[in-house]
Amino acid sequence: MSLYHRLREGAGRDWRAYVEHDFVKRLADGSLPEACFRHYLIQDYLFLIQFARAYGLAAYKASDLEDIRAASAALGAIVDTEIRLHIEFCAGWGLSEADMASAPEAAETMAYTRYVLDRGMAGDLLDLHVALAPCIVGYAEIGAGIGEVAGDHPYKAWIEMYASDDYQQVAVDEICLIDSLFERTGSEARVADLQRTFDKATRLEADFWQMGLDSRA
Repeated sequence: MSLYHRLREGAGRDWRAYVEHDFVKRLADGSLPEACFRHYLIQDYLFLIQFARAYGLAAYKASDLEDIRAASAALGAIVDTEIRLHIEFCAGWGLSEADMASAPEAAETMAYTRYVLDRGMAGDLLDLHVALAPCIVGYAEIGAGIGEVAGDHPYKAWIEMYASDDYQQVAVDEICLIDSLFERTGSEARVADLQRTFDKATRLEADFWQMGLDSRA
């Protein structure tokens, strides 16, 4: 079993609380209030900015050119593609980039993103990617779990984005990277600490969903 799958299995109820959160369930059946989704989109924009910083840190923490290139490519993808696509998507929900950029970060947004940066600063590249994994791979699991939606489902585009083959491959690549880093720099003695990081990041992701629900008008 890969390190990622060991960590996911070890997260147990925390993982289920994240991927089966009421926000996700209501997103899947279309009953999520639009005000909640808009608030989530704003915070996700701010979230992505901090994730870009995390990949800048990944380049700094890398110990060889291959890992630096991988971090640089991921940073470029977030800054040049993912954020641009998010801005375009949000425009369809009546949100401009100026609206999102001027919004205050929610406490839950700060909690997870700063936790990721803290683990990366205090540890190594493996610690950083284990903290990132619940977001990167968890969204792929959520998208695949919801599956296809028909008709005029209000959140169809969001669901299809994370269920897409392209995003599923992003998740596979992240799992492979974590396994590679563990083979190169890890040992069984580190697993308990990595599990604590993964569990904490998973709980913070669930809190991010709850933040969206709590914002309902």
